[in-house]
Amino acid sequence: MTRWPTCKLALCAALALLGAAAASAQPQRLRTEVVASGLQHPWALAFIGGGQMLVTERAGRLRLVGADGRIGAPIAGLPAIDSGGQGGLLDLITDRDFARNRTLYFCYAEPAADGAGNSTALASARLSADARRLENVRVLFSQQPKVRSRLHFGCRIVQDTDAALFLALGERFERMADAQTLDNHHGKVVRLRPDGSVPADNPFVNRAGALAHIWSLGHRNPQGASLGPDGRLWISEHGPQGGDEINRPQAGKNYGWPLITHGTHYGGAPVGEGRSAMPGLESPLHHWTPSIAPSGLAFVSSALYGPAWQGSLLLGSLRNRYLVRLELDGTRVRREEKLLTDLGQRVRDVRQGPDGFIYLLTDERNGQLLRLHPQ
Repeated sequence: MTRWPTCKLALCAALALLGAAAASAQPQRLRTEVVASGLQHPWALAFIGGGQMLVTERAGRLRLVGADGRIGAPIAGLPAIDSGGQGGLLDLITDRDFARNRTLYFCYAEPAADGAGNSTALASARLSADARRLENVRVLFSQQPKVRSRLHFGCRIVQDTDAALFLALGERFERMADAQTLDNHHGKVVRLRPDGSVPADNPFVNRAGALAHIWSLGHRNPQGASLGPDGRLWISEHGPQGGDEINRPQAGKNYGWPLITHGTHYGGAPVGEGRSAMPGLESPLHHWTPSIAPSGLAFVSSALYGPAWQGSLLLGSLRNRYLVRLELDGTRVRREEKLLTDLGQRVRDVRQGPDGFIYLLTDERNGQLLRLHPQ
């Protein structure tokens, strides 16, 4: 057997590492396939089997998209929705046991009974066998208090491995100070059971004056959420002018808004004392200044796009109208890659389908459902 000198072994190892790094640095060429078009400001996408998908439109419509790309009539049975500004019918997911129970969860802007304001609500429903209507619609959670605002609803849903539901909530813009107090749901991530009840291990269950659904606080306007390979919740948040963030909300922790931020008020004035870090407050895992307006999140487990993509975090940019890939080392962002920079459409949602392909929704008046093919 040939024995290589130690120096040659070290050289071979170094070259192998350089080769791997070079392969990782090679941009993935992508081809976009238009699965469906003509959607009006679509917001969220869910897969229901047989190549069929459900898509929410912000104006308050839920659509079935067939395997052939045909868009069905609006599905009946939605509750009253306050559509306007950033509000409307927003996120949607299927239950982990959807194939058996046909259960959906969706969040939306819920109008107050007296018409004085709105808040983000989370509901469950059963999709009928013919996929034409929702049955057994039940409101599981309503953000409190309701306020008169068209801004910062948040509204992203993730189901945990134990079936609990996370709902990421905005601070409604004018009420940003609420994100630091526990007597309201503004600027919070909440956690609940699929029947709407409070899990006994929520961090503020036994704290006087605190709302028991709260999981974490100090959030501004979450616009993307996904369960990571680590089994933990990850979210993207809009900063003010700059300071967009990626966070991994953990039980009872405070993510700082509006006490700390890497951004400024619109116009350039500092937020609070103009600090980006403070003891006892969680700093973001990654942030952007200037803002890219990050939206939907998806982790890549599919092998279709090569090993460099597996474990990556994808997110849409509303402002810059492209797709971002974050290459991760645990919770550290090792590299950022901008993709589809010529797309020219606001990327609202990003999902990995059961077929292993990545799907995007573009938030436009003539919005598209896109499938990404590696080349």
